[in-house]
Amino acid sequence: MLFQHVAIAGLAHVDAPRKLTTEEINARLKPTLDRLGIKVDVLQNIAGVRERRLWDGEVKPSEAATLAGVKALADAGVDADRIGLLVNTSVSRDYLEPSTASIVAGNLRLGENCQNFDVANACLAFINGMDIAGRMIERGEIDYALVVDGETANKAYEKTLDRLSRADVTESQLRDEMATLTLGSGAAAMVLARAELAPGAPRYRGGVTRSATEWNHLCVGDLHHDRMVADGRMLMIEGLKLGQKTFTAARAALGWAVEELDEFVIHQVSRAHTQAFLKAFGIDPNKVMTIFGEHGNIGPASVPIVLSKLREMGRLKKGNRVALLGIGSGLNCSMAEVVW
Repeated sequence: MLFQHVAIAGLAHVDAPRKLTTEEINARLKPTLDRLGIKVDVLQNIAGVRERRLWDGEVKPSEAATLAGVKALADAGVDADRIGLLVNTSVSRDYLEPSTASIVAGNLRLGENCQNFDVANACLAFINGMDIAGRMIERGEIDYALVVDGETANKAYEKTLDRLSRADVTESQLRDEMATLTLGSGAAAMVLARAELAPGAPRYRGGVTRSATEWNHLCVGDLHHDRMVADGRMLMIEGLKLGQKTFTAARAALGWAVEELDEFVIHQVSRAHTQAFLKAFGIDPNKVMTIFGEHGNIGPASVPIVLSKLREMGRLKKGNRVALLGIGSGLNCSMAEVVW
């Protein structure tokens, strides 16, 4: 779906305040690593994650998303009662029900006419939320939409580190759960608007999506155990194949040529995945801001957080074409464009 009348009126991110370094994790797991004879620092030397962010104390996903939502509304200069749609896109949820979106909407005191719901699609959900909001705005159903995401990895770290510290843990179990230890916490929010209500604001052109759901078993998040089990090798192989199909579709729909795009905002899992992605598409590394080294994999919040940080740095100039690229467990892939 391509849009003619959708703009990004507001954008914000919130970094979780507490740093957890890979050195701290390795020290906690040293007895297990020594017993299994593992000397390679997978998290730091291969994944490239030196540290990740966690919240201080018990912070619910809705609370993190609300923090970002308040900032995005203020950035847009839009009153809460003008929002016609709220989409929460986080992997982390407060409860099975009610929806986390309903809690965020209540926190923000959005109006009774504001539709609100959660969208779950692993690390791709924020781009999906942008697409849903863009379609409603394009059709004239609403004037403004708020897409939010709040990720909380604290409990996953507590349970995973406890589990991997047991005397009976195997090398296979350690390998399968290593991806959990690359996760990070953070929050992001975006206000989308009818373009004429936000003159001069960046335009959201829309994008394309492709799927390869025969690979839905490659990364599985377990709510009961607060862990993620992933086959990193096959995820990279099949994810790149799907990415190439999606990029071909984006080239046709959006007129993409790699050298003509000014910035690439990529969902970041690790150093290995990012480097493989750039190589596959011939992307100039200077056009890619990476945050996985300091923040880890923040799930769906990763793309909007990087976009917000790029703006904060002054790196986005008027007229810049910005590619948003995401691949999520399932497998699903979306590629979209913002014209700054």
